[in-house]
Amino acid sequence: METIPGKKRKSQIAFTAVFICALIAAVMLCSVSFGGERRVPIYSVDTSEKKVAISFDAAWGDEFTDGILDILDTYDVKATFFLVNFWAEKYSDDVKMIAEKGHDIGNHSTSHPDMADLSSEEVARELNTTADTIKSITGKRPVLFRPPYGSYSNALIDCAEDLGYTTIQWDVDSLDWKDISTEQIVERVTRNVKNGSIVLFHNNAEHVLDYLPLILQNFKENGYEVVKINDLIYHDNCHVNDQGCQVYDGEKDDKKGLAGSKNAGNKSNMDIDNEKSGIDKKNRDESDNGADGTEKTGNPAVSSENKGAAEDTKAENNKNKSDG
Repeated sequence: METIPGKKRKSQIAFTAVFICALIAAVMLCSVSFGGERRVPIYSVDTSEKKVAISFDAAWGDEFTDGILDILDTYDVKATFFLVNFWAEKYSDDVKMIAEKGHDIGNHSTSHPDMADLSSEEVARELNTTADTIKSITGKRPVLFRPPYGSYSNALIDCAEDLGYTTIQWDVDSLDWKDISTEQIVERVTRNVKNGSIVLFHNNAEHVLDYLPLILQNFKENGYEVVKINDLIYHDNCHVNDQGCQVYDGEKDDKKGLAGSKNAGNKSNMDIDNEKSGIDKKNRDESDNGADGTEKTGNPAVSSENKGAAEDTKAENNKNKSDG
């Protein structure tokens, strides 16, 4: 005859099995309900070439922009600048100079909101307004988008893509907005950079004129070529994995999808707009005296040390906004 403990054990096993089945069903239901696969912006690029891209987010100040451009000239480096509309309008001469020197300009929204939960109409307004301003100054509309605070959602990436944008994040955060030294910024960036990295800087960071030449010199000594983001990413035959790394799907010796090819050059002149990602709706700030963040659905490429920065940068953002 079966003992009471034996019956109890069977009952526990049955309960566990039912619970696991219910859990799997719930996960599958949520996956269907929320549109299935989570979309991720580009944080880095899978490449065997020693190429990296540096980017500057510009939202509040202007005092260091001329110096940044001079340093980039000295090292014969081209960068990508993501601009907020009110910055572009206020510093239109800088926008023109950035473009004339051959640097790329990306869209960073009109008013620097958290865009992860905006409607498609609101997203389009944020992107189109800035694109119109940039085009009126440079003659070209941007095709790269970086979401404020690094905050994104599937809907935001989809909407930006419909407007002609590729959403760009970063895998190396300089944290130059934070109260850390030039040496700490240089060590942080040079330690974490790798083939295909995208580095995040801010054009009005306190130490930018000190750390930038040191970082560029280090890249040079270690054999890295610094290119524009549009010359680093692929435009055809590629996908972005769940870690935010863009991977080429074609033959290794036939990377015609690389930005910088003739097709990519034409794409840079498209008349359309863009935007992208973040963790908890706000992970970090990214105004020019703030840092960009992680992603709403869990930033795949940003370490946990950055996840608490959103509140700090939001406060810094508000403080600097009065100056902008």
